[in-house]
Amino acid sequence: MARCDQGYLCDVCGEEVESIRESDLYLRFVTGELSSNELLGAAERHLRCNPVVSQFITHPDFVPVTVDGDFDRRLFDPVDIADRETLLTRGWVRLQELAELAQTVPLPHYPLPEFQNK
Repeated sequence: MARCDQGYLCDVCGEEVESIRESDLYLRFVTGELSSNELLGAAERHLRCNPVVSQFITHPDFVPVTVDGDFDRRLFDPVDIADRETLLTRGWVRLQELAELAQTVPLPHYPLPEFQNK
């Protein structure tokens, strides 16, 4: 994961995002929010530096994130919460898989199946 020798820098904390496992940018890509053409120009963040998104990841291996205020997931419609949880948790699981397989999986196959070839 390197734009240059230093790699992607988080636009929130300024630290390097060292692994696809913790990449908000690649989570957005695998869940269909970004196209492959948008990857190079889009901002990168650690998942934890984007709590509005990461609060929807509900997996035993992911430490839960909470948000207070207007963007607290508990304030949204339960159906929307469930849909967002399902998508973002699947995306996070895909990032974990890609961290192990990235050298053998071509970029067009990174996204979840329903977002490939879009």
